[in-house]
Amino acid sequence: MVYILTQIQTIRVPMSEAKREFIAVNVAVLTVSDSRTQKTDKSGPLLVKRARDAGHNVIDTAIVRDEIDEIQTAVSGWISNSGVDVVLTTGGTGVTGRDGTPEAIRPLLNKEIPGFGEMFRMLSYQKIGTSTLQSRALAGVANGTYVFVLPGSAGACKDAWDMLIVKQLDYRTRPCNLVELMPRLLEQ
Repeated sequence: MVYILTQIQTIRVPMSEAKREFIAVNVAVLTVSDSRTQKTDKSGPLLVKRARDAGHNVIDTAIVRDEIDEIQTAVSGWISNSGVDVVLTTGGTGVTGRDGTPEAIRPLLNKEIPGFGEMFRMLSYQKIGTSTLQSRALAGVANGTYVFVLPGSAGACKDAWDMLIVKQLDYRTRPCNLVELMPRLLEQ
């Protein structure tokens, strides 16, 4: 419960009704692809636009080849930077020989958030049916930074952002969200 003092009286308001202000987070976006360039990448710019439209700060973007060491180098730089709160990656989540983003990211994670991948595939199933089982989308926490590993298609990135990520990166989302946990991510 929260107690709100008005000019006339103090009233008791359930916590779920207490008003919260938006808190912008700092986001970095990585496109993983052997074929995409700044001109042909659609998914990275889509995530940048959606993050900015939601009120967040996009502080860096990059494109790397689907090579585990290149992915890890880019993401490691961001998760070691206290000014980055969230890393969004797009691409390299399939099952072909060149798809290596989950393998690159998992060793960097302190904690995985299994519900993200599960929910993403459940929601994706409604649009693309059983093809969603080919996605190895995942999320976790690495050095106090949230990392979301998304498929390379713009449609999948749109769905992941619009249906899952945008609400969890909004401090106003009740009953809970990822932003309110940020101050405690590095607790021992």
